[in-house]
Amino acid sequence: MPKLALSENSDAALAKTKAEALVIGTVQGEDGLALAPGAQTVDAAFDGKLTEILGSLGATGKAEEVVKLPTLGRTAAAVVLAVGLGKPGPDGEIEPERVRRASGAAARALAGTGRALTTLSEVDLQAAVEGTVMGAYTFTAYRSEAGDAPVSTVDVASPAEGTAKQHRATLKAATAIAEAVTTARDFINTPPNDLYPASFAERARKLAEANGLDFEVLDEKQLKRKGFGGILGVGGGSSRQPRLVRLAYKGSKPVKKVALVGKGITFDSGGISIKPAANMDHMTSDMSGAAGVLASVVLAAKLKYPLEVIAYLPLAENLPSGAAYRPGDVLTMYGGKTVEVLNTDAEGRLVLADAIVRAGEDDPDYLIETSTLTGAQVVALGNRTAGIMGSDEFRDRVATLARATGEGGWAMPLPEELRGELDSRLADLANVTGQRWGGMLVAGVFLREFVPADLPWAHIDIAGPSFNTGSPWGYTGKGGTGVPVRTIAAVLADIAENG
Repeated sequence: MPKLALSENSDAALAKTKAEALVIGTVQGEDGLALAPGAQTVDAAFDGKLTEILGSLGATGKAEEVVKLPTLGRTAAAVVLAVGLGKPGPDGEIEPERVRRASGAAARALAGTGRALTTLSEVDLQAAVEGTVMGAYTFTAYRSEAGDAPVSTVDVASPAEGTAKQHRATLKAATAIAEAVTTARDFINTPPNDLYPASFAERARKLAEANGLDFEVLDEKQLKRKGFGGILGVGGGSSRQPRLVRLAYKGSKPVKKVALVGKGITFDSGGISIKPAANMDHMTSDMSGAAGVLASVVLAAKLKYPLEVIAYLPLAENLPSGAAYRPGDVLTMYGGKTVEVLNTDAEGRLVLADAIVRAGEDDPDYLIETSTLTGAQVVALGNRTAGIMGSDEFRDRVATLARATGEGGWAMPLPEELRGELDSRLADLANVTGQRWGGMLVAGVFLREFVPADLPWAHIDIAGPSFNTGSPWGYTGKGGTGVPVRTIAAVLADIAENG
């Protein structure tokens, strides 16, 4: 990631910058192309004709549009990079997510640059920092030729409002949040031949030790002894046996205890109910929930939230073999409930159920669980909007904060009538229904069976938003996105402040 340094405001910074490129914002004004705050000093260097020049190069100010302009000696920097912020709001305000995406687009365009100065921070400091770090992210661990390196250093112009102390605190927090996102992305983008339950657990252990977290891992023998039937059932078909990781952070004078659970299927073939071959490689991302939860508990420690945060990562590889679980099997879950398996590709809810029951034993005040759980989420809400279910009040709180972070999320119901569809002829419940309708909601109803009574909880289905299979956009490249790390961070911060 680039090194970020807080600079003076654009007026002072431009006079002595050593940056090779200047990043400014443009907007779609009522009368055409206009400049965002922070760009006026650059405009003065072009004798007030910057919008005219940019317009002649095709700039319109539309969101994420990037136009490069050589300065020809008018500034110390060689290039002005103008990035679009779209149309301002009714009062001229620019939404933070627009700044975040514009900063990400700029960071991607700055690949190969040694040093840049951004003035987008004068519009929104936190959004500009987050977007810059996330947009500059690349994953090149498996490339023999990495190509252009991300921008090395970005000077961040200080906003006019606020004190230097406030700006430094915002820079620190925003950088930590964005780094947490990139940590999750690194896990998601690591191929499954190198990231499997035991290696995931080992990488989690190293992060725990580096950040002062308590760490515990249960191997297959311990899982069997303690009765984690869901995790063992799903992971039994692989020679690389399952694990359950527990990480814990306890801040100074914690005001609340929050449990986090993240699905960690390091590869999902569907098991005996095998998936089609097309796009099965995307199932390397089926551990995105665990990656996000791991990054979030580490972030809580870095930002020293006044909370106790306990994270559970159920890790398994779902493969077909002579040892794999079968449709028709009945699993005894941790805690004693029994589940009839009708489809081995509905495996995430099984490992999560075990982890949720175990998390409930810690007596948390809130529970947040996240997973790439259902293809039905993508059908219902697309690739960028998570489905959020759970207890009504907490669900709505999480969904509101998800949208505020720019990650997006939509509150979904858990209709009571769907519970009857999970009735089993053999066990307490089945893992799927006999019909295709409401699959995302059915999964939420299944998980609800394992949540302690009266515990405020939220289930975040990130099947689509966790992995970008299309072209890069904003601060999101191809591959793992790190969703919902920023949502979880916002919820933890909100709980820390408001209970």
